[in-house]
This record gives sequence, structure tokens and C-alpha cells, in this order.
Amino acid sequence: MKLIRAAVVLALITSSATANAVTDEEDWTAFGHVLTLVHQMVRIGAHPNPDAAMADLLAGRNHQANQAIASLFAGATAEMPPQYRDRMAAIGRDIASLAMKHPAPAAVESFSADRSLQARKDLTAMGLRYHDERDFLDAVKRNDEIAVQLFIQGRGVNLDAKTWTGRSALEIARDNGNNRIADLLARSRP
Repeated sequence: MKLIRAAVVLALITSSATANAVTDEEDWTAFGHVLTLVHQMVRIGAHPNPDAAMADLLAGRNHQANQAIASLFAGATAEMPPQYRDRMAAIGRDIASLAMKHPAPAAVESFSADRSLQARKDLTAMGLRYHDERDFLDAVKRNDEIAVQLFIQGRGVNLDAKTWTGRSALEIARDNGNNRIADLLARSRP
């Protein structure tokens, strides 16, 4: 729901710029920027931790989205007097900060709980204990990306857990040369 709400706000903000771009068939630049933003939204939906990815986008830590929004804003406000352009920019920043500050509604939290429950069931079906850090670390050691994703979604283990030798899951993944699991763990750790 949060993702859909953010997409609707984004669509409303960019609708004037895209309407101008589509009517002028020679200028597809704005349409390309909108496609970039839609692509980022789709990626967030597929992310193992979509709330964190959306928070990164709203906080301005997504370079592609930043460039697309800046270009759309510049195009939409090109003929606007500077004092109004500054107000529009302030409104956009306020909208992004409001979206970050307000917690997810109960429906989203319920959806997240359902995903955690399903991940725990899937781990159990695989013969793994969702709460066992040793099973989690073993999954990282054997490069089992699916199990690692399920452990993250299941929220039953400490992602910073260490082996008896003091190596964390992230260190194990990096030592194994598994950048995908290492990136997943780095993004998902508290």
C-alpha cells in the first residue's frame, strides 16, 4: 500500500511534465524520466526489504531517481518565476519527508507479518529452523540465496550473528565471493 501511495503521489507530481512531453512528439525526454521512476518503483517492489528501499528513495539515496525527478522538475518549472519554483521545490521536499515520517498503515504491517510467517513456514518445510542462527550461518556458507532471503524475511534470527570463530554472515558471504548475498545482507541489517 505504501508503494502504491508513493507511486500515486509521484504520478501526480509528474503528470504535468509528461502531458507536455507526450503532446510534443519530438520531446520524449520527460517520458524517459517517468519510465526511469516507474522502473525504480518496480525494483522497490521486488526488493527483499521494500520499506527500506522506499525509505532510501525518499531520502534521496537513489541516484537514478534523483536525476529523473530533478530533470522532470526542471522541465515542469522552466517557465515559472523563481520564487514559485522555490516554493514548488519546498512542497516536493515536504511531501517526501511526510512520506518518510509516517509509519506504514496496519494493512501494510499485516502484509509484512504475513510475509514473515510464510517465510518461516518455507524454512521449516526446507528442514531449517527460522530462529536458529546456526542454520542461518550455514545457509550463508553454502551460498543458499533462497534460504538467506527467507531468513531475512522471517525475522527470526540476528543478521549480525557470528560463528564460533567470530565471523559474521556478511563476512562469510564476502569471503565466499558471493556479492549477491553480501549485498542482500548489507541492505537488510538493522
